[in-house]
Amino acid sequence: MTKEEVWKALETVKDPEIHSISIVDLGMVEQVDVRDGAVSVCLLPTFLGCPALDIIRTRVEEAVKRAGASAVAIEFLRHPPWTSDRISEAGRERLKQFGIAPPPRQMPSGAWQVACPYCGAERTIMENLFGPTACRSIFYCKQCKNPFEAMKPVLTLG
Repeated sequence: MTKEEVWKALETVKDPEIHSISIVDLGMVEQVDVRDGAVSVCLLPTFLGCPALDIIRTRVEEAVKRAGASAVAIEFLRHPPWTSDRISEAGRERLKQFGIAPPPRQMPSGAWQVACPYCGAERTIMENLFGPTACRSIFYCKQCKNPFEAMKPVLTLG
């Protein structure tokens, strides 16, 4: 088994809450090692208290074993911390397709602004900082009049 085969298998592991995006496109995969058919995968949780980590662990193990690994070890790392800047361009598009606005790449000082995932308008307002999960907020588009979720930007302080 090669690293490339492991990465290909990891592309099939979708986020349990956002079925359109893989853990690879979310930027959760920090490191992959392969030795004599045994695979080690280091993942960065988007939030340390994420209730879906056990599901992700199980899905990673299953996908990598299906790809041919004799054994799989998975570790969730605390450092480096995951940031929303790790989301790939393909991942950002898949979030929009799911109806979730991707987080802004750089936050201006103070409030953050997101574009509507449905019409692309930037005339949006935050309705509620707290969405259905810890990583999302509820917004409203003044252009197309649709409510939508937006991923919260998670950045490290310099």
